[in-house]
Amino acid sequence: MPAQAHRMTAALHVPMDELVRHRRHFHMHPELSLKEFETAAYIERELRALGLDDVRAKIGGTGVLGTLKGGKPGPVTLLRADIDALPVSETADVPYKSQNSGVMHACGHDAHIAILLCAAKELARRRGEIAGTLVFCFQPGEEGYAGNKLMIDDGALENPHVDRCFALHVFSGLEAGKIGVRDGPFFASSDEFHLTITGKGGHGAMPERAIDPIVAGAHFVTMLQTIVSREIAPKDPAVFTVGKFHAGSTFNVIPSEAHMEGTVRSFDRDVRKSMPERMERILRGLSEAMRVEHEMKYRYGYPPTVNDPKMNEIVRRVGAEVLGEQNVVFPHDIVMWAEDMSYMLEERPGAYFIVGARGPELGVYPQHSAQYDIDERALETGFKMMVGLGLA
Repeated sequence: MPAQAHRMTAALHVPMDELVRHRRHFHMHPELSLKEFETAAYIERELRALGLDDVRAKIGGTGVLGTLKGGKPGPVTLLRADIDALPVSETADVPYKSQNSGVMHACGHDAHIAILLCAAKELARRRGEIAGTLVFCFQPGEEGYAGNKLMIDDGALENPHVDRCFALHVFSGLEAGKIGVRDGPFFASSDEFHLTITGKGGHGAMPERAIDPIVAGAHFVTMLQTIVSREIAPKDPAVFTVGKFHAGSTFNVIPSEAHMEGTVRSFDRDVRKSMPERMERILRGLSEAMRVEHEMKYRYGYPPTVNDPKMNEIVRRVGAEVLGEQNVVFPHDIVMWAEDMSYMLEERPGAYFIVGARGPELGVYPQHSAQYDIDERALETGFKMMVGLGLA
């Protein structure tokens, strides 16, 4: 192990009590996307108490930025944590259960805040060892509201000009104590479509006098899957999911309209760009064949989360130093999640990695579950990584 690694690990005290205290506070007081007012106020108070060079609030709505200038020349490094919760009613019976009815930190963002707050405190204490400048970024609205882009639009990557960025996410699919980092695309893009198919209503016993939009819609759902199975190369994963299909009001009436909504996920940028045209081609043929009309609205959401190879090497090196090489793994399972850190990774080289949160009893439920929790050993892992990246 390099001498630098010895110094990093030897001097690193892990404040588990403080990590757990912060995490459980946020877990008990979750707030929805872009409404994280008390969460942001708490973060701002903690950062101001550290004597940072600058603290900026209300960035991208409720985001908070803290800037720390190191004692040596070097790059400007942004470390990010997302801060919003989900509209989920918690069912886990724990002392730190959500006190905000219908809102829950069911994705682990409470852990992310705690990790970055404690890392900021440790790095402020070790300012003289830092080569360059650090930006601690607490980002709102990750859960579908593109808070990352809102912060970029509000100047989060400037003053100072950020050179590289890192982010983590606790993950119940990986054992506590380990991290996972993947070269290239890590998470998928997330786009959505809204489709209306219009036919001609009529009696269910006389379909010949109607034009049934439900039958046309059912054909479309199955034909979508042929895009993935017969038009996209097997090496380029993609997913079509119709999550909402609504038509009609009773059992014996053919309605005049059918409505559906769905998500489209992919890793490859060119494949992603081609999806609306492929769908429209199927719809044009289907409409002609089945005598219906259609209107589709397609909205591009989060782009793929793509890691920079050089930044990944920094994550792997730091992980080997602070966790041990055996605890740095390459995730082979492809996850079609989407993540808005992708916007910063389009603007600056960076890396996004996962932190194991699964233990023998806690961390066994998947993200977004009403019983989601973490093995709090993940807090130590994340803390060591963020401090290590701040010193790298």
